[in-house]
Amino acid sequence: MNFSIIRRKAHDLFEEASFISHIKSASDYKKATAMMDELIEDYDDNRPLIEVLSTAIERWEDSHSEFAQFNQLVKQVDTAEAMLKLLMETHNLGVVDIPEIGSKSLVSKILHGERSLTRAHISALSKRFNISPSLFFSEFREQ
Repeated sequence: MNFSIIRRKAHDLFEEASFISHIKSASDYKKATAMMDELIEDYDDNRPLIEVLSTAIERWEDSHSEFAQFNQLVKQVDTAEAMLKLLMETHNLGVVDIPEIGSKSLVSKILHGERSLTRAHISALSKRFNISPSLFFSEFREQ
C-alpha cells in the first residue's frame, strides 16, 4: 500500500472541502448538510464518507448555541417514535404534515407505538430536518 498516494489524495480532498472533517462556520455547516443530503441517497456506497461527515456535523451541532435547546430535548428522548414526536412538536407539525412517512393513520400508528419507522422514513426525515439519522437510535446518542 502506497501511503504517500493516500496522503496526497486526502490532502487534496480536505483542501477542497475541509468541512468534511471539521466545520468552522455556519457556511461550512450548510455545505456539510447539503453534501450529506446527496450522500445519503446511496447510503451503502457512501457510508465511510457519511461517517466522517456526520462526525463533523455532530460536533458542530453539539457545540453551536443554535442547537443548545434542541440538544437538551434530544438527550431526554429514548425511541425513534419519541424523536418523531419531538420533531413534530419543535416544528409545530401534525400527523398530516409528515408526508415522508405516508398517510396520517400510519403516522398516528407510529406515534402510538403500533408501527415502527422504517429506514426509508428515517432517511427522509433526516433529510427534511437536516439531522443525523443516528438521532433516531438511542444507542448512538450520548445520554
